[in-house]
Amino acid sequence: MSWQTILAIGSGGFIGAVLRAYLNGLISHKVPHDLPYGTLGVNLIGSFIMGILIAYFMYSTIFSLHVKSFLSTGILGALTTYSTFAIESFLLINSGHILLAVANISLNAFGSIFMAGGGFYLAKYFLKS
Repeated sequence: MSWQTILAIGSGGFIGAVLRAYLNGLISHKVPHDLPYGTLGVNLIGSFIMGILIAYFMYSTIFSLHVKSFLSTGILGALTTYSTFAIESFLLINSGHILLAVANISLNAFGSIFMAGGGFYLAKYFLKS
């Protein structure tokens, strides 16, 4: 891996981590949270944007490898929070909130896949128009 790619990923990671903290806090503040909606929100948003980007990467040649790395591995890799999702799910289970844990796991897993697909097909539609 070149130093340019490492720099692209690292600088994107900085931006994604700051966005994650901001969006997670914003969503958690606005939505009552027995369920960790901030984490769910950033995972769904990040998955949707990843779907859009992957469609652009597949159907367009406007992005260089460094830009792709900056956007996908850097920004979106740091924006989505599956390690946070994992510990929050564990803590819900550990505290006896089994139904909330199942809801959290299901919404994050299936919602993220749905949003990634939605972003992909939306971008594909506009790229082929």
